Amino acid sequence: MIYLVYISLLFSLVLLINATINLLFNQKPKKIEGDYTRMVSVLIPARNEEKNIAALIDSIINLEYKNIEVLVFDDQSTDNTADIVTGYSKTDPRIRLIRSDGLPGGWLGKNFACHSLAKEAKGDFFLFVDADVRLEKKIITDAVGMCDKNELGLLSIFPRQILLTVGEKITVPVMNYILLSLLPLIFVRYSPFRSHSAANGQFMFFRAGDYNRETPHRTFKNAPVEDIKIAGHFKKERINIACLASDKRVSCHMYSNYTEALNGFAKNVFMFFGGHVSLAVLFWTLTTLGFVPMLFVNIRFLLVYLAIVITTRAIISVTSGQNAATNILLMPLQQLFLLHVLIKAIISSKHKNYKWKGRNIYS
Repeated sequence: MIYLVYISLLFSLVLLINATINLLFNQKPKKIEGDYTRMVSVLIPARNEEKNIAALIDSIINLEYKNIEVLVFDDQSTDNTADIVTGYSKTDPRIRLIRSDGLPGGWLGKNFACHSLAKEAKGDFFLFVDADVRLEKKIITDAVGMCDKNELGLLSIFPRQILLTVGEKITVPVMNYILLSLLPLIFVRYSPFRSHSAANGQFMFFRAGDYNRETPHRTFKNAPVEDIKIAGHFKKERINIACLASDKRVSCHMYSNYTEALNGFAKNVFMFFGGHVSLAVLFWTLTTLGFVPMLFVNIRFLLVYLAIVITTRAIISVTSGQNAATNILLMPLQQLFLLHVLIKAIISSKHKNYKWKGRNIYS
């Protein structure tokens, strides 16, 4: 039993160290002296996004960086997405709608949309953003600066998540908890190992030359979690990448309730663990039940363990721009949600019946 205590304490300490590194080395893009006259293509895959697309376009056209084009790929929407974009294109020639002729076999919808957008883009940089993202102030300016300063082929940012309902506060912070406790994001930039790769498809800023040479969305045309695959591929090809956590100028209202979050996370949760189901289950077991052996050994071990766990949650909350007290209070419910996600992901993967945006994501 004492060995289980030591394992739980050691594992929780590792998570605390990783979380602390992410707090202390939380990178932010900043403008440097350079050429800010180059065009940035803002590329938006959209399928039934009438609730989001106007607010995103408004946020883009109000940014400091003006040499942009905004291309929206209408992926066979059945709502008013296309009409809204067409309305903007009539008053701003930088905005253009691209209509899908249908999804070819062997492709996932978003991957085909991104590839199609890139073929039409004319910019020196390609910025892929999801329709539920909002951009502010100098974020594109500073992204260009960071890519130039560090010779990056890809810069990805995990948006600051907007949490309004209790369901969102129980579910969405789990993503940040897994990412920021398992991987110091500074390793993405400096480590040579492919396993130290991370990216978020909600904000992926490519140097156009690197993107066009690698055609990553075509390379991973049937990958449900193409962002992480692309990051790993770029690192393998010795293309510099960076992944940042929670820049407040990039925000996202990703899910509006528990069910949406469950369905969303279930399609990609295992990629946080290198695609290994066993590691995901082990993570949940140690982070949820790690205190149990200490109940049978010594209360002092339990107090130390709880102090480490609570501190880790607080640090990750600060790094993510979330309320630490709320996350600590909801911690048991967040762990139950993670278990629900794992169970759903295992069942969906086994039966090959996971659907997203009305399409099966498994081939």
